[in-house]
Amino acid sequence: MSNNHSGNSKNNKPKRRDFLNILLGGGIIAWLGALLFPVFKYLEPPAVDEVKVTSVKIGAVDAMEKDSGKIIKFGNKPVIVIRKKSGDNGRYDLNGRVASGPPPAPLKKYGVAINNSEVTIFEEAS
Repeated sequence: MSNNHSGNSKNNKPKRRDFLNILLGGGIIAWLGALLFPVFKYLEPPAVDEVKVTSVKIGAVDAMEKDSGKIIKFGNKPVIVIRKKSGDNGRYDLNGRVASGPPPAPLKKYGVAINNSEVTIFEEAS
């Protein structure tokens, strides 16, 4: 009978060690998570709400030379405004369609209005 009892105690010790190893390993993983989580949250850029803009005044027509362009902000997005003489220039044509190269889709087209020589761009209805 004493042999059975000593056999049971040997079986219990590995089970206790396994339980303690799992508990200790889980504690270390939780500690690493608590240590690294703030670091990753700090490195992740904050979410920026999209600014809803329907039109932007960009200046006088005469202030922009013919056959030139400039980049302006339309809400959170950059927009290229081109005053053309004629013809296309670059990988997109002046209507925003792909002229050549690898672009997968055409550019979004914005409307342009000139009122008393003041240029305003606006988002066209889809």
